[in-house]
Amino acid sequence: MSKEREQGMSLIVKTITRLTVGLILLYGIYIVTHGHVSPGGGFAGGVIIALAFVHLLLAFGKDTAFKVLSESMMSILESTGALLFLLIALIGFVGGHFFMNVLPKGHPFNLFSAGIILPCNIAICLKVGAGLFAIAVALVLLKLAVEKEEK
Repeated sequence: MSKEREQGMSLIVKTITRLTVGLILLYGIYIVTHGHVSPGGGFAGGVIIALAFVHLLLAFGKDTAFKVLSESMMSILESTGALLFLLIALIGFVGGHFFMNVLPKGHPFNLFSAGIILPCNIAICLKVGAGLFAIAVALVLLKLAVEKEEK
């Protein structure tokens, strides 16, 4: 048996994971982009997106999950989210106030109708999603280290 087949869960779980991860990611993106016109937003969407990667981690093992989203990429995404959020806040200084809306508001209930809320939701999603996946990875690595010490 190959090492990749040994890691993770059964074939049934892996097959269902392959079918559902894309749908979970799509739903998370929907929640982020429509957070200003329906319940949701950057935090909720970020949690859903992080759970898609946790699903991969649990079904296939840490090596496969790191191929999809490496530790360095998690760090880059989390930092990018924080810097993007800060940049959006500082751009408001152009108008004279911190977090001032500098984008056009558009028509109510349209996707691009909320000014800076959509970019803020995207920045929060990056920060939360990468951070939660990093926490899950840290817990898995800690568990593996404890199991290795016990042997």
